[in-house]
Amino acid sequence: MQQPVRRVGNNTLAIYTLWKREVVRFLRQKNRIVGALGTPLVFWLLIGSGVGRSFQSPHGQNYLIYFFPGMMLLILLFTAIFSTISIIEDRREGFLQAVLCAPISRGSIVVSKLLGGTTLGLLQSLLVYFLSLPMGIPFSFERFLGIVLSLGLLGMAMTAVGYILAWPLDSVQGYHALMNLFLMPLWLLSGALFPAEGAYGWIKTMIYLNPLYYGLEILRFWLSPYSTLEQGKLILYCFITLLFFIAVTAVSIWVTEKVKVRHP
Repeated sequence: MQQPVRRVGNNTLAIYTLWKREVVRFLRQKNRIVGALGTPLVFWLLIGSGVGRSFQSPHGQNYLIYFFPGMMLLILLFTAIFSTISIIEDRREGFLQAVLCAPISRGSIVVSKLLGGTTLGLLQSLLVYFLSLPMGIPFSFERFLGIVLSLGLLGMAMTAVGYILAWPLDSVQGYHALMNLFLMPLWLLSGALFPAEGAYGWIKTMIYLNPLYYGLEILRFWLSPYSTLEQGKLILYCFITLLFFIAVTAVSIWVTEKVKVRHP
């Protein structure tokens, strides 16, 4: 019994240590904070103000409020990107090789990375949320709890997607290429910029096939006073988002166990 207990203790300590390293590393790199937080805010203000009254809503909804949940999702996306790029940097510096040689499970590496990226994304998103309350964003304890849980689940899932892309790569430039090819379209086709109902047929199909759409609708339910999402659909969307999180986390662990990393 002593050996399994010791292994669990090693994994727990490793998760905490790697998570703490991720948070401290982020806070020391001010440019990452500006990039992960500033870019979505610029998107929100420029696109939201540019569309302005051109956005037609049956509820008289302001486009800035409609786009707000999508901007929060974009913060999670950029945080996931910056967090998982460090996998490639750690490989170049030799840190990842040292972690892989440690007496810990590969799953603990995945968990620490997902927790680190989610923590950073959640803190930044909540900061923007509180600063935006005077603009008409509703607030209550129930809504706040729903927002935290939604952001946490989406943050874990998006960090896992970034992890899957970053693990087999040895080039930051290659990661950026995959980001532009896969991660950004994933966000664009989530319904963040425009409702799925008014899109062309094939675009609408792509949006409904995108698991981020259902997570964003959950987030919009808690953030927007105009959401008409029914309770039955809310439960279904939560279930789909949870399945998405479980699937990408399982793939992350499988990739870490089976795919050999390239050494520069």
